[in-house]
Amino acid sequence: MAFVLTLVFAAGPVDFDTEVLPVLTKGGCNAGACHGAAAGRGGFKLSLFGGDPAADWRAIVQELEGRRVNLAHPHRSLLLQKPTLLVDHEGGERFSENSPFARLLSDWIAAGAPRGLSRRLSRVEIEPSTAVVPNPPAELKLQVSAHFDDGSERDVTHLAVYVPADPAATRVSDLGEISVQRPGRHAVVVRFLTDVQAIQITAPFPLAGPARDPPATASHWIDREIDTTLAELRLPRAPRADDATLLRRITLDLTGRLPAPDRVRGYLNDGDPDKFAAEARRLLASAEFSEYWTYQLARWLRVRTGPNDEESTRVYHAWLHAQVRRDQPLNKLAAELLTATGPTREVGPASFHRTVGDARAEAEHVAESLLAIRLRCANCHNHPLDRWTQDDYHGLAAIFARLDRGPVVSIRSTGDVIHPLTGEPAIPRIPGDRDLPPEMAGRQAFLADWVADPANPYFAQAWANRLWQSLLGRGLVEPSDDLRPTNPASHPALIAKLARSFAAHDFRLRPLLQEILLSEAYQRSASPPKGAEHDDRFHSHALAKPLPAEVLLDAISDATGIPSQFRDSISALRREPASPQPAGTRAIALYTPQLAAEALGPLAGCTNPARCSGADIPPTLDDLAVQLHWLNGPLVNAKLADRANAFHQLAASPISTKKLIEEYYLRTLSRLPSAAEAKFWHAELAGTGREKKCEDFAWSLLGSREFVSNH
Repeated sequence: MAFVLTLVFAAGPVDFDTEVLPVLTKGGCNAGACHGAAAGRGGFKLSLFGGDPAADWRAIVQELEGRRVNLAHPHRSLLLQKPTLLVDHEGGERFSENSPFARLLSDWIAAGAPRGLSRRLSRVEIEPSTAVVPNPPAELKLQVSAHFDDGSERDVTHLAVYVPADPAATRVSDLGEISVQRPGRHAVVVRFLTDVQAIQITAPFPLAGPARDPPATASHWIDREIDTTLAELRLPRAPRADDATLLRRITLDLTGRLPAPDRVRGYLNDGDPDKFAAEARRLLASAEFSEYWTYQLARWLRVRTGPNDEESTRVYHAWLHAQVRRDQPLNKLAAELLTATGPTREVGPASFHRTVGDARAEAEHVAESLLAIRLRCANCHNHPLDRWTQDDYHGLAAIFARLDRGPVVSIRSTGDVIHPLTGEPAIPRIPGDRDLPPEMAGRQAFLADWVADPANPYFAQAWANRLWQSLLGRGLVEPSDDLRPTNPASHPALIAKLARSFAAHDFRLRPLLQEILLSEAYQRSASPPKGAEHDDRFHSHALAKPLPAEVLLDAISDATGIPSQFRDSISALRREPASPQPAGTRAIALYTPQLAAEALGPLAGCTNPARCSGADIPPTLDDLAVQLHWLNGPLVNAKLADRANAFHQLAASPISTKKLIEEYYLRTLSRLPSAAEAKFWHAELAGTGREKKCEDFAWSLLGSREFVSNH
């Protein structure tokens, strides 16, 4: 659809880079759906959003013997006639023939369509950069100013492009007029030339009752940030969860398993007001913590098994476990991954380089897994929503170009990545930072030093955000592997402080996890208070997190007392008689995720990192395939049918019905039943056939949302 402007442009010669290109961007001509696509459109290709002005000028002025511009009769130029629909144009009318945009293009062509280069963009300022609007629907007007290297400044509000992150929440006109439709914290992306920024708009929720006093100053620095945001949004806070809920929550979060019934009873009977902090310290120091957080790291690093090479994966997994057990700083762990070479069956971290198959894939893998940066868009064109260029992408890939990814990872003396724009070997480059000498030895060590440097602007935030997501159920930035200015955090000040705390504690897991655990935000009830029912990101209450598939399988084993059996596929690969994994092996301890796939069934959709892209959300019981598997498959039913399971043993014992109900609840939901629940189940279990009824009772508890989630 064409848009109408009554604005005029500044007088003087028209500059191609800073005036013509913004017009094409505003009209959508160089967007990915039009001529900015990788192959262009209709034989006419422009760089995405004007990222390569020189190439765009050549395409417009010189290609096809200059037929796109008519210097003698500017108004007959295809560059004007197509977007004004004076001749047939698949993209429709982009602006009218009498618009200021058409006049500017005509003036530029009449002047000889020069490249110009009279000035370059220095910075863009947006006013306001953040805003609070009361009682939506509400209106807000932006003003965008461009500053150039010749000292000039121009109002480019009419030339900037505006894209709301959530079009249902905010509507934006072509002149930067924003209409906020609903409460919350919303982002609008503003683009002018290569500068892309996001502004945040806060619209408080309506009061769900009488006005409340501002929250008292919280004692914990995390809560001060959380509570400030809740006050701005007028969101109430849920109270602290009860002891049983918090014990189950922290035990699952730190060890990936349910607390034992005896542990629940002991904790509930403990009158120490500091018992939660003591429990956090105990679990953080446990062997179960090291085992579970090795599993977490393996997911984030996408540990996978190559063909016929499970032994290398076992060594890699064992190395990760040793790092977690020693609380190795994660920046040092990352540096070792980047620089490791040698036989992968002996040198665990060397397998990091075999996660992917070539240099470009490794550049993407390193950026996403270690820095939470999605660099892959810059393979074909400069990133449309971030600072990354094709030079950054192919330069990072060039750092890994000489790696031999065979069973013995080594560095060859030669090897290049060809830059698609130049057709020449790409220059090794630290993304967004600096080029490296093409023949420089130790490229990976140089990259490792940059990644591990406490001043690195990405590493600390990436991992602090992942730890927050793991404990709170949602990252401050979502998706968690997409850190960029145009994907702002829900709590910008908090993620910066978490990153500084992580760096201050030498990038170790346990100190930052403990800080988060001891906050009120972590300890809140999952029952939303009135007025905060739809809050899914501001932490007015805890979020119920679906248990990862492996954790759920282990929970079923713990509850029933029947451990899962996993085949030992190494012996199968060696054509030896297949033998099971040692009795009691946990699903999260399997160094090869594929080993659990058969037992997990549909729950295994994202357990194989080769098929997943980072911190995947596991399937839930809302998924039809999972529901059918749960109802009819062996995952639960085989363990319940086993007469040796804990539920059968309890049902066959002489204990009272009251005691039996309590034990079932402790084994599954890690709490005692409420009075109403106890009364209901007491009536259900009355009469004959107690053991069969108890099997159905256990099945009901295992299939409940309370069991399959960490709340």
